[in-house]
Amino acid sequence: MLLRTGFHRRSITQGIMINHRGSIQDSRGAAGFADRATASKTSTTTLADGRSQFARHGADRIHYVTVGEGKHTFVLVHGWACNLGFWREQIAALADNARLVLIDLPGHGRSDKPQADYTMDFFAGAVLAVLADAKVEKATFIGHSMGKAVICRVFKQAPEKVAALVSVDGLLRRPLGSPGQTEAMVAQFRSPHYREVAKGFVRSFFPIPGTEALRDEVTAEVLKTPQNVMASAMAGMLNEKQPDWDLKQVNVPVMVLNAKGSLWDADYESYVRALSPQAEYRLFEDTGHWLMLERPAEFNAALTELLRKYDLMEK
Repeated sequence: MLLRTGFHRRSITQGIMINHRGSIQDSRGAAGFADRATASKTSTTTLADGRSQFARHGADRIHYVTVGEGKHTFVLVHGWACNLGFWREQIAALADNARLVLIDLPGHGRSDKPQADYTMDFFAGAVLAVLADAKVEKATFIGHSMGKAVICRVFKQAPEKVAALVSVDGLLRRPLGSPGQTEAMVAQFRSPHYREVAKGFVRSFFPIPGTEALRDEVTAEVLKTPQNVMASAMAGMLNEKQPDWDLKQVNVPVMVLNAKGSLWDADYESYVRALSPQAEYRLFEDTGHWLMLERPAEFNAALTELLRKYDLMEK
């Protein structure tokens, strides 16, 4: 399939991808997918009920939305070429029991899109700027795909801010590969044909029949991301000259929620379980990379169960 490479640990495309679902127009009105009804909702709260705000990260404005109330805070970080609206299926399941902070990473959604190197540390710095602006002292961080690399870098920069880490279909360690493989991957997103490359990239993550409409919606959202952001963020994830995001021993709960596939093997499960005495590892059947959108009821049930197990969410 397109972009399958010889990287070790896990196929590079499987290790780094995307999220989905819409963007915010203002604090009360949602665009894209944010206002659609879902089977997974446990309340009527939606992303449109949130408050749209901006934090400063250097000269750049970082867009974020807060919604919900509670003594616990969850920070949700989207993946490559996406935006905060991709968490829309989780809002109703979480917002009645916690404060949610959903972030548009720099270069994405309504955040500024500077000419910059979009490294994982650049993204992590933006997340920390949002935490300061939103007056968040400590939170559970939930990252999908590339978002998990970002939250791992947040943990390395400011571990005191992290109550728990939740990785959704993403690697907790950088995939290994040669500089030539990395450059070949990134070069495709620098080419004049990058839109076709991105379409194929997204398509490869929808193996389940009947998800074509969702696939097309995800593709449309991904293609809104500027080309330079796509290429630079991809390089920021894979370039061995950048700091890795590999977790080692961790003193907080670590939860992994992945779509079942041959690349999530016994070695990776063993690695996850050895990270923390409070490690959890769940695999979901019959879903692709966007499990929180393809199987939202099942995903939300598992997520809330684990959060409550570790007293990270009101019971």
